[in-house]
Amino acid sequence: MAEIEIHHEHGHEDDPSTKRVGLMVGIIGVVLAVVTIAAHREHTAAVINRTAENDQWAYYQAKKIREHTSEVGHELALALGADPARVTPAAEKLAAMAAKYRADAEEIQHKAREEHEATERAEHRALRFDLGEGFLELGLVLSSLFFLGRQRVFPLIGGSSALIGLAIALSALVL
Repeated sequence: MAEIEIHHEHGHEDDPSTKRVGLMVGIIGVVLAVVTIAAHREHTAAVINRTAENDQWAYYQAKKIREHTSEVGHELALALGADPARVTPAAEKLAAMAAKYRADAEEIQHKAREEHEATERAEHRALRFDLGEGFLELGLVLSSLFFLGRQRVFPLIGGSSALIGLAIALSALVL
């Protein structure tokens, strides 16, 4: 069987900057993948936190409705009750239930606000990861243009863009 010879017409072997730029593009690609995954995880966390927040607010609303219903029942029992011996225990029970629902609602409201703050933090982190991802993608594309145009300016601008993207993405970890 005849051996197949592959001729390289490009002359890339002689240019050491090609290997450096290729390595840089590879590293930018790996960092981009990590930042993209982090952005997706933060978006997911924001959705989960927002859902938990909405659940807490719905639960709060249910408690407030029960509180109001107990207060109305209390008022009706006092207004319509002819026999104080029978009305007083029921009215006291309804007043106690209204107070319990009020206390529960305050606790639930506190939890809902905590979930809201967690949602806001996750959304801010996700935004930073998204911005970092955009700059890293720009850096990857600009650096890759070196292989087409052999202009050293492409990896310089691309590397700068990638460093800016990395800095923005790392700033999300400080929040």
